[in-house]
Amino acid sequence: MSVNFDAIDEAVLALLQLTLHERYCAWKGFDWDALDRLYKRGLIDNPKGKAKTISMTEEGLVASESAFKRLFVTS
Repeated sequence: MSVNFDAIDEAVLALLQLTLHERYCAWKGFDWDALDRLYKRGLIDNPKGKAKTISMTEEGLVASESAFKRLFVTS
């Protein structure tokens, strides 16, 4: 089976919208590898550490909202 990691990353990015608080923080209860890939793309700040949340970058906030609308909002 071939896994589409881009699709997984887009879904994780979209789901971060559901736990978004204080404008740019989200709970980091997702797969560590996916979070690391989002970090390497500059969409979130470094997910490693003891904090239970991650910080979204400005680019990440825009991409997250766009992915959420594309994947989960019906017209």
